[in-house]
Amino acid sequence: MYKIALFLSFALLLTACNLNSDEDPEKDDNPEVPGTIYGSSTISLNEAYSTLKTSLENNNQIGIVAEIDHSQNAASINKDLGPTKIIFFGNPGLGTPLMQENQLAGLDLPQKVLFYENKDQVFALYNSTDYLASRHALGEVESLNQISVALENLVGDAFKNDLESSISKSVTASEGIETVTSSQNFETTYQSLQSIISGNENLSIIAELDHQANAHSKGLELRPTKIIIFGNPNLGSPLMQASQTAGLDLPQKILVWEDANEVVHLSYNDPAFLKERHEIKGSDDEIQQITDALHNISNAATGN
Repeated sequence: MYKIALFLSFALLLTACNLNSDEDPEKDDNPEVPGTIYGSSTISLNEAYSTLKTSLENNNQIGIVAEIDHSQNAASINKDLGPTKIIFFGNPGLGTPLMQENQLAGLDLPQKVLFYENKDQVFALYNSTDYLASRHALGEVESLNQISVALENLVGDAFKNDLESSISKSVTASEGIETVTSSQNFETTYQSLQSIISGNENLSIIAELDHQANAHSKGLELRPTKIIIFGNPNLGSPLMQASQTAGLDLPQKILVWEDANEVVHLSYNDPAFLKERHEIKGSDDEIQQITDALHNISNAATGN
């Protein structure tokens, strides 16, 4: 199991990049994903990705959680997908305060940046802190601004270009999040979830993160909170073929958390929400299969 820092931090922040609104009608190929920030450039995807990765590796406050090559996974099942890669990374010093305010914030963490190529243009895409604040009712948690500035500098440096906001659309608290209450204790629920996923030959576990242990490593308190990241290219690849930006919310994640009353819950992203967010056309069969799988896994793991 990974014991890796969650969330982004820079010990020394660079001068912030300019963040512009996307109102240029000629930028039809730019990503239009609500609640995201993006960068674009004509430099190669590998160059931009390597610059980002090097910046992460050179900062002792940051841990790289996982790297996934979506296009390579698609090719392994004989599906064609343009260059699409994602990297997960973070620092609990900034992320834990978000989960102290609302544990469900852990569902959108660790931080992640998606890189993809479309019509000879390379894009990087990540969730804005405004999106995180609205979706998880975080209010004015101080570390949100630090995370925002750090992300702008990190991605802006990788592209050597200014960043822009994608289309604006409000998100309500807990929108697109499905939660199931467990009849079992925290560890039993998590171990059951882990066993169900690892025992399914169609699924692969990408990473497991203990948010509480990571918080304690920084001298911070957090109720029991763990996340497991897993995927199935046979179902995820068609979604990204329909909309490459869907790779930002793939692979799937399930958060297991214990509330203040010691009641255990399991939460995950509703595939219908992701379909709407990324304007995925078609792929209804895959969306339904993912929906059914998450429902069945969750009910089995929680003893329902």
